[in-house]
Amino acid sequence: MSTETELQTTAAEFLGTLVLVFFAVGATVLSGEFIGTLGIALAFGFTLLALAYVIGPISGAHVNPAVTLGMLVAKRLDMQTAVRYWVAQVAGAIAGAALLFLVAKQVPGLRTSEGFGSNGFGDRSAVRINLGGAFVAELLLTMLLVYVYLCMTHRVTVAGFGGLPIGLTLAAVNLMGIPLTGASVNPARSLGPAIFAGGAALTQLWLFIVAPLAGGLLAAMVHRITHPPAGAEMHRNMQPSGSPLR
Repeated sequence: MSTETELQTTAAEFLGTLVLVFFAVGATVLSGEFIGTLGIALAFGFTLLALAYVIGPISGAHVNPAVTLGMLVAKRLDMQTAVRYWVAQVAGAIAGAALLFLVAKQVPGLRTSEGFGSNGFGDRSAVRINLGGAFVAELLLTMLLVYVYLCMTHRVTVAGFGGLPIGLTLAAVNLMGIPLTGASVNPARSLGPAIFAGGAALTQLWLFIVAPLAGGLLAAMVHRITHPPAGAEMHRNMQPSGSPLR
């Protein structure tokens, strides 16, 4: 990969994650009480859908360390590229959260401490889900999202109409996950807001890093079973359908 291409893909992941945090998390922070769970879920889904078509052909529009991990385990990219993506995603999430924080501070009466679109469990969950339940929820929701990414991408980039199921999946994931944990499914998306929320948002942050990454790893394993590499598929098709009776 040339230096110019590396710069393009890194910049795309930085900008994409910034946009996801600023607009989608921004819908939670600035408009949540007006648009509700459905509106927030659609904000996440529509934002990712747009990013899939705008930067998908450049970097794959991962904008999510869990997606990048899934791609790495699936051997769609190498470790050096994955590390570049992770750095860009984390930096983009922090930059997006910082810009959102500046805007939120201009809204009279809006509290940015503790909440600020961060994720949580226990008394920070709308349904007070416990730690174990939150971990399982984030694991499975992220697995679904990353699995769809793996199914709808060619190598790394988004192919054809692949952006549509990716965006719809994130919206569906948020519809279920928002009442549970605020729906992280993305370590970078959780990190940026938590830095500015502080307090319990930071102490609970580890779960929203570990569980989504585990979900990305699980998605790659499941995808390998349901969509084996071409060589493995050919070998399987060449096997006899049954053994002769002896």
